[in-house]
Amino acid sequence: MVWKIILLWIIGISSGIMVSAGVFTVLFVVGLVPRFAGRTDTARCELFYEECLIFGAILADVLSVFPISGSLGSGTNILLTGLLVLIGIFAGIFVGCLSIALAEVLDGIPIFARRVKLKMGVSIAVLAVALGKIAGSLVYFINGFFEGI
Repeated sequence: MVWKIILLWIIGISSGIMVSAGVFTVLFVVGLVPRFAGRTDTARCELFYEECLIFGAILADVLSVFPISGSLGSGTNILLTGLLVLIGIFAGIFVGCLSIALAEVLDGIPIFARRVKLKMGVSIAVLAVALGKIAGSLVYFINGFFEGI
């Protein structure tokens, strides 16, 4: 039984690291943090912004695995509700910025197609990616995978 728990722990940590690495790769390759630092004239704080991004992702991962119980008193419930609202605001900002960055990445698809001399099929490739995303979302919601969260 102990080996099963250790194996599940290793698989969970490894999977989390891979997903986090993918998210951070997209953010840093797109240049989201440097672009925002440049727009706000705070380029000297770029390293701080990146560290906050990583710390926030790690904190969110830990809180999703080990949720905070709200049974610690009414003052704690108010604090946790405020924290939840704050997390929701920042998550919305993050998703908005990420969607804008991904839209800019999509501008690179025609450049890539020209460089690999792809004459036909770019629209089919983009459509296939979109259909794959839709199919994955449908499987996720139809099978109720979200109910275990």
